[in-house]
Amino acid sequence: MFLKSYLEIAGDGLWRNNQALVALLGLCPLLATTTTATNGLGMGMATTTVLVLSNSTISLIRNLVRPEIRLPVFVLVIASVVTTVELGMRAYFYELHQVLGLFIPLIVTNCAIIGRAEAFASKNPPDRALVDGLSMGIGFTLVLMTLGGLRELVGQGTLFHQAHLLLGPAAQGLGLNLGPDFPGALFAILPPGAFIGLGLLIALKNGLDKAAASTRSMKSTPSTYATANRHSRN
Repeated sequence: MFLKSYLEIAGDGLWRNNQALVALLGLCPLLATTTTATNGLGMGMATTTVLVLSNSTISLIRNLVRPEIRLPVFVLVIASVVTTVELGMRAYFYELHQVLGLFIPLIVTNCAIIGRAEAFASKNPPDRALVDGLSMGIGFTLVLMTLGGLRELVGQGTLFHQAHLLLGPAAQGLGLNLGPDFPGALFAILPPGAFIGLGLLIALKNGLDKAAASTRSMKSTPSTYATANRHSRN
């Protein structure tokens, strides 16, 4: 069986097959919790933890589970991991847990997680399943944090406001504040602002991919002038 290299798996998770920008999975937490960069980072870290642990566990038991019951077993594993993560957040990041609220247990229903379990973890060894979960989680977290940061900056004039909820008291002064005179755009932190922000991020990714593909095509295709010179010499 052909196995992807670790570099290919990481590239898929971080960019080529980013679940938020390409597959458009996990939109519920992506759009609902990204009112600030801190919320996005916290939700992303929780999702990444679930992806890594569930992918690894499902890969370990993939040969023991009958195909007929694989999906219920996958959901049971994911729900167990999510419950553990939620209890950990409640114990160590209680204030952030209160902010994210219901969206932590709703990670169980995140299509990106069950999708990676079915499409990758159930078909690959544990080491590659772990790398897939980690890269997909980091890619998802970067989108959450970027979208949350953009919405927070435009809507409130702050960046990483209340970062201490996630990073502790030492992070009190890490946030950016444009001052009380910044007017802000309430639209940015409302649901329509989330859709527009996500659309802009998807457009940016598609534009960068198109530019990269064009550059590769130009490098791989010999110039007309060089081709004509070869023909003339022949």
